[in-house]
Amino acid sequence: MKHDLFIVRHRKWFIFFPLVITVLMLIPLVKARVNTNLMDYLPDDIASKINLDKLEQQFGKYDPVMVIFECEDVLQPITLERIRMLDKVFNRSDKIEKVLSVYELKYIRNVEGSMLVDPVVKRIPESAESCESLRLEIKDNPLVYNLLVSKDFTCTLMLLNPVETCSDKELVELIRQTLKDTPGEERVYVGGLPTLRYDIQRIAIRDILILMPLGLFIMLLTLYFSFRERKGVLLPFSIVCMSIVVAMGLMPLLGFDFSLIAVLVPVMMIAIANNYGVHLMTRYQELNVIHPRWGMKRIVNESVKKLFMPIILTALTTIVGVLGLLSHVMIPPRQMGIVTSAGIFFALLTSLTFMPAVMSGVKKGKASKHFNETPNDLIGKFLSWAGRVVTGNPRTVIAVFTLFVVLSGIGMTRLKVTINQDEMMPVNNPLRQSVALLNQQFGGTKSLSVLFEGDIKSPEVLQAMDRFGSDVKKIPEVSNVTSLATVIRTMSKAMNKPEDAFYNKIPDDRDAIAQYIELYTMSGDPSDFEQMVDFDYTRSVVTVQFRANIYKSYKKTESAIQQLASDIPYCTLIAGQSQIEKELADAVITGQISSLLFALIAIILLLWLIFRSLRAGLMGSIPLVVSLVCTFGLMGWFGLQLDIATSLLSSIAIGLGVDYTIHLFWRMNHELLHGKSWNDAITYTLRTTGRGIAINAFSVMVGFAVLLFSGLTILKAFGFLIIFSLLLCLLCALILIPALLKLGQPTFLFIPSKYQTD
Repeated sequence: MKHDLFIVRHRKWFIFFPLVITVLMLIPLVKARVNTNLMDYLPDDIASKINLDKLEQQFGKYDPVMVIFECEDVLQPITLERIRMLDKVFNRSDKIEKVLSVYELKYIRNVEGSMLVDPVVKRIPESAESCESLRLEIKDNPLVYNLLVSKDFTCTLMLLNPVETCSDKELVELIRQTLKDTPGEERVYVGGLPTLRYDIQRIAIRDILILMPLGLFIMLLTLYFSFRERKGVLLPFSIVCMSIVVAMGLMPLLGFDFSLIAVLVPVMMIAIANNYGVHLMTRYQELNVIHPRWGMKRIVNESVKKLFMPIILTALTTIVGVLGLLSHVMIPPRQMGIVTSAGIFFALLTSLTFMPAVMSGVKKGKASKHFNETPNDLIGKFLSWAGRVVTGNPRTVIAVFTLFVVLSGIGMTRLKVTINQDEMMPVNNPLRQSVALLNQQFGGTKSLSVLFEGDIKSPEVLQAMDRFGSDVKKIPEVSNVTSLATVIRTMSKAMNKPEDAFYNKIPDDRDAIAQYIELYTMSGDPSDFEQMVDFDYTRSVVTVQFRANIYKSYKKTESAIQQLASDIPYCTLIAGQSQIEKELADAVITGQISSLLFALIAIILLLWLIFRSLRAGLMGSIPLVVSLVCTFGLMGWFGLQLDIATSLLSSIAIGLGVDYTIHLFWRMNHELLHGKSWNDAITYTLRTTGRGIAINAFSVMVGFAVLLFSGLTILKAFGFLIIFSLLLCLLCALILIPALLKLGQPTFLFIPSKYQTD
């Protein structure tokens, strides 16, 4: 029994089962979790994560929220009073483990031959003289100046490290509410990774709740204006809705968290899942015009028979393209590749079963005017124009496309990779502003921790640590280096006069070093050293703070630090959040290259197999190459950087864009085998199948257009770039490829396909 007749005969079951599967896939969504921690997006076996885990096991996790206070002078009494009140509130909180502020860090001085350790701000200055005295003390304190207080005294920093059981939501909401309850005239900016994670999660959930309904509504409008039939709107729409539920439900079912890019899954389903239904509806309307006396069942059967193989093959190429994400280094793109491919496969099955089953049981609509010889709608006019241009001036068409590709491709030399997670947020976001202030006033937001092992109290180790710090400071991007050696130097300055031999130096005697530390613990708090040295003084950390706004600058700085550390036998480990950020950037590059090569090679091989010609595979890949070169060139020209979202462009664009070429080849093959000339075959193909391709492409672009309303900058950029990429694929498929076919007249289009039907 024929496949199409079987569907019509058992139509109730083909309607019932997809609906049941959809309802069942709603159940796992109740257990869905959101994870926006970018550090979890990399595999656990990468070196940077392993090194950071080792460091945190020895010195504890340090993942603070940074609160910046900005005013004309942070030493004015009203500002210091506000910071004092906030310091007390945060120290009393059971959600905050450690507070660092001008009231917590220490000022080391010599009083009558004894070391005295006081808070930097012991009391609020009451006069201009005492204020200036405090200012001089801070300038002379390397543990505070340019670290917690900016050089121009317009900003001061408070660091709040949470207890391990405190969630980002609890921490950030506590800090923001406390700041609100303790008002002041200062401008306050809250930053740090916990804040970034919390805000991204909040925006991502908002995007899913708003963008998905918005995308569905826009898709409904697009389908209505394309077909002007109720069935042409509701059937593709129902397939999209079911595919979204299946794809999203698979994530918790497979144990996947909703990541930052999970918002792309429903958007991709909106954009892709209606593709196959669009082509079926277009062929139904075409047959309804050509054969007005045919009944609905016959039209449905003929539509499915004509499009069964091209729809399967285009779905297969889309799935293969999306599965290119499996070669990505980062975990979320792999997960997205799996669930999106499953959703596309479900959309394919329902388009070839559920949709024909429903259509065979409804009344036939009026004949569409879109397939007249002189169409009046915008798409029809464009396709008629394209047919005239391609058949009349193919060389001009090719020359124009070549020039555009060359000019766009030059921009690829300017393409950069982002290493700044804050750039996911809008420019006017307070977190972005806090990062700008940290870079401007506090020496940068990047840092690396260098672990020294040995007898930390020995002069050899501390002097090596001190020399290392001095050498690292010579690197142009480095602003601050702090370590136990910095503290010992500060003690030596306090306990000796400038003319003394030991002034501002690491002592040559171990007992002298031990005595300095003992004197500090008698007046100060031994826990002040917790972030620098372990309790038995066998391991110590040197913290390097630097500026690096681009990937190239970061790699240069890190390489210089690594080189200096390699010459010191006591340096055993380099770690830090910044190093993981660099790994993320590396993953973006390698993921982009690997997924691009995988998808492109797979598509060429598939087209080769389908049309039994390597030339078909190479020619079919031309729109994809043109699209990707121009898209990445555009990114370079406009300063758009590669990030976790834009690194997905190649696989998705390849998977979607190749569909247009397959449908074009398929219809051209059919028309040429039925005796049409090249000009007539091109013109008729563009007017019929070209209409389905155009509607398909515009519906996909409209689906992705909802990303332009996202609250995250990276998703907005991705939305814009994928639309641009698909538009180029469409123009190549409808104009460039027909022009190449007209000039080249390849023989593979005259070979009857084993999948082709009369």
